[in-house]
Amino acid sequence: MKSTARKLALAILLAVALCALFAPQIAPFPYDQQFRDAPHAAPGGRFLMGTDDIGRDRLSRLLYATRVSLLLAPSAALVSVLLALLISIPGASRWRASAHAISGLTSICLSLPWLFLFIILRAELPLNTAPLASALLTFGLMGIAGWAWPARVFTASIREIRQSGWILQARAAGLRGWRIALVHGWPHLRQIAAAQFRILVPAYILSEASLGLLGLGVADPLPSWGNLLQELQHPDTVRSNPWVLAPLGLLITVMVCLESLQASGKAAV
Repeated sequence: MKSTARKLALAILLAVALCALFAPQIAPFPYDQQFRDAPHAAPGGRFLMGTDDIGRDRLSRLLYATRVSLLLAPSAALVSVLLALLISIPGASRWRASAHAISGLTSICLSLPWLFLFIILRAELPLNTAPLASALLTFGLMGIAGWAWPARVFTASIREIRQSGWILQARAAGLRGWRIALVHGWPHLRQIAAAQFRILVPAYILSEASLGLLGLGVADPLPSWGNLLQELQHPDTVRSNPWVLAPLGLLITVMVCLESLQASGKAAV
């Protein structure tokens, strides 16, 4: 049963990723093209998911929004993991001053309300910020600010690996320095890094969605799951145009699939 659920989740995520990757080829129209003669059009032959209030095709915008969210969230997670690895090395060193400094910095970063800081930083941007710049900045801030938790995990893991039997055996055999780290230490740390990456990706997707609901995520007209969800703040629009729930449904589906893969990975361990 678990194997079937994992395969189904992988198949759904692969299909969504392919649609996002080939959005320019699949989308019927450019994401910012306006059809002024058809605002709030119902789904039909011309517009399969209808149009928004200024006549933009919802299906095209959803495909491009998926592309933005599913490409930039993993990129931000990769930045966080790489920063965490770099910072955790001196944090796990035998030099107490370095270890205490990194530990204190990590504790401070973990205690900060990052969502509110994101809101403040994004609110400081000028209103005419280019959409692509706003997208890169939004996910870039997440990637830079999200290093603290994985760094703490990496620091504890490096200390544990350093005292493990195979490392002590390698030292006894005459191996030193980077050879021990790369040949014996990294294979074990790599699995932890992959797990942290899988945890951060859905966290960043949800963070961007939260910022988008507040109007502080990716700037219009570039679509993302976050700014597409803004329409859900208007109950009348949802009642009269229930197809505006499609981005929310896709977001929930992707999150459930990611959680399913995460759970199966923990069960395998």
